Amino acid sequence: MADDDVPSDSSLLVIIVDTNPNQRYITEDPKVLTGCLDAIIAFANSHLMQKSRNQLAVIGCHFHKSEYLYPSPGKPLDVRQVDGQYELFTLVEKTIKMRLVNLIKSQPQEERPGESLLAGALAMALCFISRMRKQAPPGLRLCSRILVITGSSDTAAQYINYMNVFFTAQKQQVLLDVCSLDKHLSLLQQGCDITGGLYLKVPSLDGLLQYLLWVFLPEARERRELVLPGRGRVDYRAACFCHRELLTIGYVCSVCLSVFCKFSPICTTCHTVFKIAGPLAIKPKKKKMKI
Repeated sequence: MADDDVPSDSSLLVIIVDTNPNQRYITEDPKVLTGCLDAIIAFANSHLMQKSRNQLAVIGCHFHKSEYLYPSPGKPLDVRQVDGQYELFTLVEKTIKMRLVNLIKSQPQEERPGESLLAGALAMALCFISRMRKQAPPGLRLCSRILVITGSSDTAAQYINYMNVFFTAQKQQVLLDVCSLDKHLSLLQQGCDITGGLYLKVPSLDGLLQYLLWVFLPEARERRELVLPGRGRVDYRAACFCHRELLTIGYVCSVCLSVFCKFSPICTTCHTVFKIAGPLAIKPKKKKMKI
């Protein structure tokens, strides 16, 4: 990982695109997803255009699974130059669109759409970054970051997985950026604050490409010289392990640090039994013996 003060030789960007049909902007107008996808592809090509050694990966996140949209796990598509466009840009566009169609078609028709598996997609991104770092030539300064683009609502059901991913990214010095298309996401905002990334709630989807290029295209070293949106106030409330609800005050297990909204004599995570202090025993008074 390159130091922030030293310019990197290569920048690896992993984009996680939430394609869950439960997102409000998709349910209101499914055609909006096509416009958002075009903006994301243009942003990805802009990243590749900055440096010849820049690398890109795109992960599609659905409610039933997450998989790579680019690069393709199998043999890459045979792409020829179209209207003078750079072959790599054409390859990125066609591969992402083709694999996204396959991802959407693979969803179970009888299953009702649930929440997006964003925590699993983040884990896949960290694994990809770790593999690319091991394959990098010796002496290559590689700057890695993850960008999550989602319109799903915040959920505490994946709280433990989120925290594991956030602190792993912090240890690996990977920035996590989040672009929210609809609602405020407090848990993902925590991840941005922990890893040093940026969080932005887009006010209008019509200007999505402009916001992506302005806020998320510069690397960490370049962001110091730009006027970017502030992080604002971060909600660091923890989610209880029993009902997955955000708490202000709760009970914490002294062994595994699990958080609960109600007191329980047995920890449901590590099964530790706590000793409950009972009421103090009242000593009987000694009767004075009459002489």
